[in-house]
Amino acid sequence: MDISKALVAKSDQINASDLTGSPIVATIKDVRKGDAAKPVIVDLVGMDGRPWKPSKGMLRVIAHAWGTESDKWIGRLVKLVNNPEVIYAGEPVGGVEVIAMSHIEAPFTIPVRISQKKVKQHAVTVLSEPITEPWRAQWQAITNALTAAGYEGDGPQILAAAGQVIGAAWDHPNKISAEDAQKILASVREDNHQEQTT
Repeated sequence: MDISKALVAKSDQINASDLTGSPIVATIKDVRKGDAAKPVIVDLVGMDGRPWKPSKGMLRVIAHAWGTESDKWIGRLVKLVNNPEVIYAGEPVGGVEVIAMSHIEAPFTIPVRISQKKVKQHAVTVLSEPITEPWRAQWQAITNALTAAGYEGDGPQILAAAGQVIGAAWDHPNKISAEDAQKILASVREDNHQEQTT
C-alpha cells in the first residue's frame, strides 16, 4: 500500500511536510499575484487546487533560470523537495525547495538564504521534460483564464475564443505558441483588471 496521500497535510497550499515521503515533479499551470508575505503564487498541475507559494530564495532560483517574466514559466516542470534545515523564527521548520528544473541547458548553483544568519549554495539539476506536457499545461492556463473571464463552451469553443482574443486561429491547442499563449493570458488578465476597476 502506498501511504503517500496519508502524509499530505490538510492545508490550502503545498507545505514542506507534504514532501516528507519523496520529492514531487509538477508542471506549472499558472502564476499569480499573492500577498506581502508570499508575493507570488504558483499553481501546479495535479495538486488538487493547492498552490505552491515559493520563498524569496526559491523565487530567486526560478528567476535565475527562467527570467522574471512569470508567464514564460507556464508549462515548465519543477522538482520540489522538503529541506528540513530551513529555519523560521529560530526553529527548523523545513521548506519547499526546487532541486531540478526543465528548460535549462545545464545544472547551476546559486546562493540561497535559509535563515537570517545562514546562506547555502543551492544546486539545481536539469529535469528532462515530456514532449507533449508543456502545451497541455499552457492550454489549461488559457482555459482557466478564459473561464474566469466568463467565456463558456467546450474545447473547440474555448479554442476559438482564445484565437479571437489575439486575432488568430488554430485547429488544436498544441499549435498555440508560447508567445501567443502569453499574449492571450496578458490580454485576458488586463480585461479582467479593467472590469474590476470600473
